[in-house]
Amino acid sequence: MTQIPKAPLYLGLAGTLPFLWSAATVLLPSLSDWTVATLGARFAGPYVGLFYGAVILSFMSGVLWGFATKLSEADAPKGYALSVLPALWVFFTHGGGAFQAGQLLILGFAAILLLDWHFWKAGVAPSWWMRLRLLITAVVILCLTIGVTQ
Repeated sequence: MTQIPKAPLYLGLAGTLPFLWSAATVLLPSLSDWTVATLGARFAGPYVGLFYGAVILSFMSGVLWGFATKLSEADAPKGYALSVLPALWVFFTHGGGAFQAGQLLILGFAAILLLDWHFWKAGVAPSWWMRLRLLITAVVILCLTIGVTQ
């Protein structure tokens, strides 16, 4: 694996900010109160992490679809089928309360690493892809875990 280029690294880390905000508002009641009063309840507590997590897991389907376009004609159908799994996961598992939705999002983010690895191993993801994905996924899972355990 090679060094992560600055743009993907910085943008990827910036993409974790809503997850970090979610965890911070769970751990700091005064920040949560300020957020609810200033921005609204959907931007505080586990809710922002759950909503944003659903968006990002679905977004990852698009990223993987892009990788599938680089596969050989024989392997592409499997790649396309695998790429839609994260979005379908969100569609079929989101709901049922914050605790259950959080647990299933955590499982989805952990499982997508297998798909990331598959496309990386096939040589259609950048050489630095797994380093970036492991870093971001660790932050996301930690923040979602804070949201569902408090």
